[in-house]
Amino acid sequence: MPETETLTGARKLIDDLVGDRAAEWDRAGLIPDDVLRTLATRGLLCVGVPETFGGPGASSAANGEFTAYVGSRCSSLRSVMTSQGMAAWTIQRLGSPQQHAEYLPKLAGGKLAAVAFSEPEAGSDLSAMTTTIEPDGDTVTVRGQKVWTTAAHYADMIVVVGRYGSGAAAVVVPASAPGVTVSRVPQPSGCRAAGHADVRLDDVRLPASAVLGGGQPLMLLVTTALAYGRISVAWGCVGILRACLDAARGHARSRQQFGKPLAGHQLVGRHLANLLTAEQIATRVCEHASRCWDDGSPEMVVATVLAKQVSAVHAAQGAAAAVQVLGSAAAHEGHVVERAYRDAKLMELIEGSTEICQLILADHAVSMPGR
Repeated sequence: MPETETLTGARKLIDDLVGDRAAEWDRAGLIPDDVLRTLATRGLLCVGVPETFGGPGASSAANGEFTAYVGSRCSSLRSVMTSQGMAAWTIQRLGSPQQHAEYLPKLAGGKLAAVAFSEPEAGSDLSAMTTTIEPDGDTVTVRGQKVWTTAAHYADMIVVVGRYGSGAAAVVVPASAPGVTVSRVPQPSGCRAAGHADVRLDDVRLPASAVLGGGQPLMLLVTTALAYGRISVAWGCVGILRACLDAARGHARSRQQFGKPLAGHQLVGRHLANLLTAEQIATRVCEHASRCWDDGSPEMVVATVLAKQVSAVHAAQGAAAAVQVLGSAAAHEGHVVERAYRDAKLMELIEGSTEICQLILADHAVSMPGR
């Protein structure tokens, strides 16, 4: 089935599954298991997985628009999708053909996954990572602690990044393996139902065949894995902006103040204009990044960081503008704009903070040839 046809049907399924339940999930801090399993078994949490392995095989552009659609309905669900897609991408990029055949059909067929990077002393500075993956014959032992691992609460398997000899590797860790402890992050401020959790790894023994890309430089491996997360978050921010724009313009049309609709007041109109501008800018920069992915362009890395930076900043600003337009109507816990306001701020922190993205872009600006 063509990807456009597959993802059109997927949007209808998202509408049916999410409906008006996103606020309920946000308050409960939990997405029902049947919702996640329904999407996972249809390959819709990682739509970029090739058809060879049971996935839809969507292009980055189609994947991005679907991600934005999900993000406009529920950023927590979109976060789980980002984690699943990042796990699949990491396996595709670092794994052997045998590992592709072992893991990708599971991710496209119902199993849930997370990717663990951050540690108590290694957030933006992932070079400070201390988790180790130690080879011992035909097995490895994993030791360390990961924090704020999105979707880990739901995961059947966790792709853990750690030091491996003089380099680094990722390793696929079953969440049920002896020595694995997953502890939910209590009451996160944003994406509350995304299953954020800390993961403790106490002498977790696994077959050596679970190791992906052993011996690579740490930052190269991290950059490879983070690339997918960044473009997915960027498209998710487009979804946040679309949800905010829909809510703000609907309220501005229907709400009367001083004898005319809010939309008729110039200062309110300014907020709507800024929201539309933000959504359009974020959409275009994400479309460019996805074209780079689909074309295999050497600009892909920088375009992805740019998309993440621009989209996250505009989402945070746009959500704040939407709150201003709706006023007290957006002050109710669980309201789409109230959720967007919290969720968007988190987008400026994850998969490379705003400051980290700015540093990467500054380095690129310095290295660019003159025009």
